[in-house]
Amino acid sequence: AAALPSAGRSYGSEAKEEEELRVRYLDDEHKGIVVLGLNRSHAKNALNKNLLKMMTKTVDALKSDKKVRTVIFRSEVPGIFCAGADLKERAKMHSSEVSSFVSKARATINEMANLPVPTIAAIDGTALGGGLELALACDIRVAASSAKMGLVETKLAIIPGAGGTQRLPRTIGVSLAKELIFSARIVDGEEAKSIGLISHVVEQNEAGDAAYRRALALAREFLPQGPVAMRVAKLAINQGMEVDLVTGLAIEEACYAQTIPTKDRIEGLLAFKEKRPPRYKGE
Repeated sequence: AAALPSAGRSYGSEAKEEEELRVRYLDDEHKGIVVLGLNRSHAKNALNKNLLKMMTKTVDALKSDKKVRTVIFRSEVPGIFCAGADLKERAKMHSSEVSSFVSKARATINEMANLPVPTIAAIDGTALGGGLELALACDIRVAASSAKMGLVETKLAIIPGAGGTQRLPRTIGVSLAKELIFSARIVDGEEAKSIGLISHVVEQNEAGDAAYRRALALAREFLPQGPVAMRVAKLAINQGMEVDLVTGLAIEEACYAQTIPTKDRIEGLLAFKEKRPPRYKGE
């Protein structure tokens, strides 16, 4: 545990705008893992215009960086992942601005979902509304047993607007997703695991970063694999899930063909023959 990258948390009353999203490129045995840390402690990491702008800029840079192997989304604020949209900021908006803001949030989270590398949400605290929508856009979700999650928008007489009505049923099934959205129910980590909302649940530790530590261990399992294969596998799965099986198999065939001419594949076969770990370069 001592060898894990530090959380780098800020306990100040308010983070500077440029620090509301902390981006850390890990080194040594964690090289290739990028950690994005939400850091709006005064607002429970609520999504505002500035944070969405920073997320868009960061995701745009990450998707073209071939050195990035896995991205972890986490919170730098104890006890909270993301409380959803910043309602205080929204209350000051004109009605036309609200629609634009929701569209921006939807587009930003969708861009995040389309990152070509594996993404993991480490939920060590509360994830409500847009916060859970952000986590749903990740490939894998890990949560502490004490974490609280829910799409609670119907309490405010609105509906999830950043992908929740589409990603939640695709994750846990239509009927159960309707039940959770209609009731605005909040579930803890144990229940979230039992319904398939998250992949792993862990007991929280004294540092309050148990989910992040589990996410980091999971990300390390991805690092030895062929970078091109990882990107193409994600593409094949994502596109295949939206079509019928026959079309999905055609997508798989086309994606598999992309891995044949790569230098990584040659290195993988050579390493297997020589009984050594492969040294992939993402080519």
